[in-house]
Amino acid sequence: MTLRSEKSFFGIMMTVALLMSMFSFTTSASAATPMQTYVDAMQPGWNLGNSLDATGDETSWGNPAITQALIQQIAAQGYKSIRIPITWNHRMGAAPDYTIDPVFMARVQQVVDWSLDAGLYVMINLHHDSWLWLNTMGTNHDEMLAKYNAAWTQIANHFKNHSNKLMFESINEPTFNVDTATQLTLLNEINTSFFNIVRSSGGGNAVRPLVLPTIWTNSSQEYLDSLNNTMASLNDTNLIATVHYYGYWPFSVNIAGETKFNDTSITDITSSFDRLYNTFVANGIPVVIGEYGLLGFDRGVGGIEHGEMLKYFEFFTQYAKSKSITHMLWDNGQHFNRSTFQWNDPELYNVIKASLTGRSSTAATDQIFIKQGASVTDASIALNLNGNSFVSLKNGNSTLKSGRDYTLSGSTLTVKASYLSKLTTGGTGEKAVLTAQFSAGANWSIHVLYYNTPVLQNASGTTSGFVIPTAFNGDRLATMEAVYAAGGNAGPQNWTSFKEFTYTFSPSYTNNQITLTQNFFNEVNDGVVNLKFHFWSGAVINYTITKSGTSVVGEAS
Repeated sequence: MTLRSEKSFFGIMMTVALLMSMFSFTTSASAATPMQTYVDAMQPGWNLGNSLDATGDETSWGNPAITQALIQQIAAQGYKSIRIPITWNHRMGAAPDYTIDPVFMARVQQVVDWSLDAGLYVMINLHHDSWLWLNTMGTNHDEMLAKYNAAWTQIANHFKNHSNKLMFESINEPTFNVDTATQLTLLNEINTSFFNIVRSSGGGNAVRPLVLPTIWTNSSQEYLDSLNNTMASLNDTNLIATVHYYGYWPFSVNIAGETKFNDTSITDITSSFDRLYNTFVANGIPVVIGEYGLLGFDRGVGGIEHGEMLKYFEFFTQYAKSKSITHMLWDNGQHFNRSTFQWNDPELYNVIKASLTGRSSTAATDQIFIKQGASVTDASIALNLNGNSFVSLKNGNSTLKSGRDYTLSGSTLTVKASYLSKLTTGGTGEKAVLTAQFSAGANWSIHVLYYNTPVLQNASGTTSGFVIPTAFNGDRLATMEAVYAAGGNAGPQNWTSFKEFTYTFSPSYTNNQITLTQNFFNEVNDGVVNLKFHFWSGAVINYTITKSGTSVVGEAS
């Protein structure tokens, strides 16, 4: 393959400026530096996760082989940059040369070239190498530093004549098995070594944008200050700071009863991004959030209620924009289908896309519950208009009539009982998805659920995966509590009675069951445990399990 010829950095900056005039990006920095302009033009970004970073071959973590068509489709979706995580460990030879497999290097170049040809900014890194070997640097300093330096020497030399739209990230989520002060010292050492290797390699690497992380890519002020000191010592205008963001942890994994995107989650975003802005952006150093999402997505996208998840992404995206922070969606295959080139959740994509240029309206909930056999009443929902105005409410292609089917009073939308009654024929389940449309931004869906009280049945099984037959009757599970009959919280994270969704329990609406996982029982003592299943309708169902070794017996209350 033909290497890209070196381009003038200032020529690239002029191109970027032209691109910026074509898109509605805004910055809150008083005067954007050339590197800030470069990072602005990367917005939004996407991660090619669980492919070249897999610890087997690129398909060993469940994704198909990367194709040029996939990269082209990512660009067609409006993404401007791509982060290509790469794990080099098992593609490197032995000491002292640590030679990278030339076949693998060629494959990396192929994917990089496809991305550049698609017009994308490209970030490559050392990815899972951070925990596979580099984390032992505290006790095996010289060998690990030599391996790290060998990797970047080869990568830098191989790509030194590529376009300046290719950037290097020193390491993903660095951590070392030592005290914090020593970790900060070691990270400063490898970031500095990385910088010196790349800059001295010649070609376009003399001015190539270099991306430097904090410890764990965490945004705690102590870590930001340490990275800021490193950057100051390097005295280079083509540096980018990076962190990752996966939300307020209890909400991000649905634990401790944090089922909603509330003020605590909002404050976690604003305080994190304010620190990034004040430490870096306001002082001329651009920031890229190299990964973002929700941690619960690693085990499945159903752990966080859909509307609450959308509110998180809407607020995250627009607040990052307000702070001139570029972000790159972590996608290990769960968002954009790499075979069909379709979004698994189009509403999520629409919210992210709309939030790049303004606010989308949301609501207190995206669910209306109507109980079977009960009198149907009006359903009122508080709208979060976020500066927009309400336009219409639809059921499919049918537009509901204001005054007859619904009313709007200020920011409160009320769907009339007379309309909802029409949706209660037949058995339980989802009866309609109403679409609220606004003057700007993405639409908001409201799921109308006809339900009855869920019924859990007696069961027996083992700790390897205890299954509770469940008639959900149109309801949806929000969370589960577990406490010992004798007192005290049961299961993992016993500082709270509310257990982590998916990790300890998981509903299957298709198979009509709730599974208590091996992870849950690994930290449950023998004896009686009282469970409470909280549903989104407000129903709370009690259930008792008795554990004896690997045997479990469950009884409905």
